Amino acid sequence: MTGINIRQLSPVGKSAAGMLPQPQHAKNQQHRHNSQLVSHTLTTDAPSEPCSTTPKAAPASQWNDPTLDLITPGLVDSYNRTACDLRLSVTDRCNLRCEYCLPEEHTNWIHRDNVLTLPDYARLIRIALRLGVTDVRITGGEPLLRRDLEAIISTVHDAFIERTMTPRIAMTTNAIGLDKRLDGLINAGLERINISLDSLDPARYAALAKRDRLASVMRTLAAIRDSQLWPVKLNTVIIDETSLKEIPQLITFALVNGFQWRAIEYMPIGPLARTAQWRPTSADIMSTIHQHFDIEPVATRASAPAQRWKVRESSDHPGGIIGVISSMTTPFCSSCDRTRVSADGKVYSCLFSLAFTDLKSALRSGASDLEIAELWKGAMFNKPAGHKILAPLPLSATMSHIGG
Repeated sequence: MTGINIRQLSPVGKSAAGMLPQPQHAKNQQHRHNSQLVSHTLTTDAPSEPCSTTPKAAPASQWNDPTLDLITPGLVDSYNRTACDLRLSVTDRCNLRCEYCLPEEHTNWIHRDNVLTLPDYARLIRIALRLGVTDVRITGGEPLLRRDLEAIISTVHDAFIERTMTPRIAMTTNAIGLDKRLDGLINAGLERINISLDSLDPARYAALAKRDRLASVMRTLAAIRDSQLWPVKLNTVIIDETSLKEIPQLITFALVNGFQWRAIEYMPIGPLARTAQWRPTSADIMSTIHQHFDIEPVATRASAPAQRWKVRESSDHPGGIIGVISSMTTPFCSSCDRTRVSADGKVYSCLFSLAFTDLKSALRSGASDLEIAELWKGAMFNKPAGHKILAPLPLSATMSHIGG
């Protein structure tokens, strides 16, 4: 991988400087897009306000039971952190087998009868908004494997509108086949997207993901440049020395195409947790970035996972925003505002914890909305202070089940 020139990379055919091919109608907008890139990035991805605990009243809904409006907001834990960012998993299945996430031989999937249905999600999201949730990120597994994904996102969007709240709906995906569903997902209410991209080299990508699917990802990235989704973030898990060497080309690729690149420090979950191999830290990542780019820090809200940096424009690339997520060496546990619901309806207060509260069984056994809300509150109240105090996860644990 040493010495790869981004101008020579062409997994599906790219023009000079790693620019993805554009639809013809978008080419006339390119100069305006590039000239506005940095300012647009800074204004639309600025730190958000703290969690609100006073949502506006909502009109009556056919989904509501009489106790829905009795729910009081506040997913507060014993350390006085308030969760308002919901990670909502729609499946534990995935069409890749990334070696840091899911074993090739994995077969212990959630039984289909136990996977949340569209009516389950409709009810849970309305409860969540009354509990103070202001942001929803659709996760998996791979969300695109749900055939009714557009309907799920539309249901989440409608719940925001019923609550007279501004919809804030994002998704994390590997982007395989997303180009074919992009318009439908945007029309349903999807606004922001994070895409996993661990390498621009087809052989390296296939070695990491155990599937040769980079060409499909690149087709999606070409389609997404002219879409309404903003910002588009490319996530790279930095697992070894080769990952470090690929950072310059990944950042340049992102900047040239108007995306935001983010490095994710390796977390010991999944197959690689079995090895004692050295893993790069955020210090190694930042050292590599400083060697190749002129950067300055950007203000970031306390609960945001990534420390953000502005990359100054150069002769090789436009300016833009990048981020580094230091989950292990500089965790953001003390300000974490997340709550997680798995595809089988279990609330997890922390990605590194196997403790959960089962909401699905309550949903399907006649519990009221208020009773489910109280279960959710109880689960979050017991959230640990931080993941470093928890026992190591068993080797059978996967992010695809919890909803990474």
